[in-house]
Amino acid sequence: MNKSDTAYKTIGEVTKILNLKSNKKGVLPTHVIRFWETQFKQIKPKILNSNRRYYDEKTINLLKKVKFLLKDQGMTINGVKKILNNDDSLKLDEIADKSIRAENLKIKLLNISNKLKELKYGKKNTR
Repeated sequence: MNKSDTAYKTIGEVTKILNLKSNKKGVLPTHVIRFWETQFKQIKPKILNSNRRYYDEKTINLLKKVKFLLKDQGMTINGVKKILNNDDSLKLDEIADKSIRAENLKIKLLNISNKLKELKYGKKNTR
């Protein structure tokens, strides 16, 4: 059963949403999000029982924007801080959303291509 888009997400779920790369042992890089929380005052998760972090949709969208600027655009932390404190950050929402959608589309197309190859080679091997 999947959570609804409006439900609060755990830090592990957010790392998957942001598609942050796991390390060699397969551990999700939650430390990246915790570090971003210390650097960007706008990132404020709900901290509930036993210091567990929960993120709402607004905070997740902000994290997507931060990831886009830092990882995809190659900006510095200070540069991202300036943008987030400025009104121009609204324009970035549209750019980041398009970039994220394009990346999701690329992944889906790759999956479809792999399935087609499996079907094609699977049929050839049965003859």
